[in-house]
Amino acid sequence: MTQINGVFGLAPILAATAVSVRRTLLVAVLATGFSFLLGPLGSPPGSRDWVVRAIFCAVISAVAVLSAANRVRRERQLVRMTVIAQAAQQAVLRALPTSVGPVELAGRYVSATADALVGGDLYEVTSTPHGVRMIVGDVRGKGLEAVQLAATVLGAFRQAAVEQPDLTAVVKAMDAVVSAVTGDEDFVTVALVQVGVDGRVDVVSCGHHPPLLLGPNGAVTLLDTGPETTPLGLDPEPAVMSMRWAPGTRLLAYTDGLVEARNPAGEFFSLLDHAGTLATGALQDALDALVAELHVHTGRRLRDDMALLLVEFP
Repeated sequence: MTQINGVFGLAPILAATAVSVRRTLLVAVLATGFSFLLGPLGSPPGSRDWVVRAIFCAVISAVAVLSAANRVRRERQLVRMTVIAQAAQQAVLRALPTSVGPVELAGRYVSATADALVGGDLYEVTSTPHGVRMIVGDVRGKGLEAVQLAATVLGAFRQAAVEQPDLTAVVKAMDAVVSAVTGDEDFVTVALVQVGVDGRVDVVSCGHHPPLLLGPNGAVTLLDTGPETTPLGLDPEPAVMSMRWAPGTRLLAYTDGLVEARNPAGEFFSLLDHAGTLATGALQDALDALVAELHVHTGRRLRDDMALLLVEFP
């Protein structure tokens, strides 16, 4: 009989982890009621054992109902915060044009699965007196605070990209802003690209994954971004790497949500193995195809958001 009462006590606890408060309450009432009704099968009504088992089941049921209420409240708070963060993120990441100056481009933000928090991934492209400048970055952390910091980074980039003469100066100006608003453990990884009118391309990376280069001859490489340096907010000292960009060359800048995505077996998504998807066709279609292959690899279970920026120099 003790085992039966144990089952009655366990039922509300299990319900509290999975169903609504109302259904947990229903299970709790039934469990307590059956405990009282079936108690006499093991002990006489009113006996000490009968009373103890019945009270035990009632107390466990009450705790289960309170636990269910707390769980539901936390879930609702998480949903509200996620909706707010997503709305803020959509306001921060404005739609990109299909071209800026001589550069054709396509951007894509890929959200993680519904149960993952919104990230602070970012991208932007702007035309400046120094050429077309673009950024892809990733804020440490998740949620609304990460989105707010991403907005700060984009604001700093938009101003510095126009005012500063080179990418190193752009990084320094952005780092000053980020350092002023973040704590000691906060940082932002970024990759910056500048396409000059003379066909020269400058690249700077601050703790970020190297952009992928797809040459018109089919060659696929990860760009050399120079000596490693720290992200924004940690006093980076970046080196500017320069190259000549042949017509038809494409470049993909991305955040770590792409290359750190795993399949059910725990294997990472290999960008180099799937790079051929980006080599031909319209830029937006190429990004769509890459994302489709990513979903196949992960079974549509993405644990992190990602920002993708694909550009082509005609």
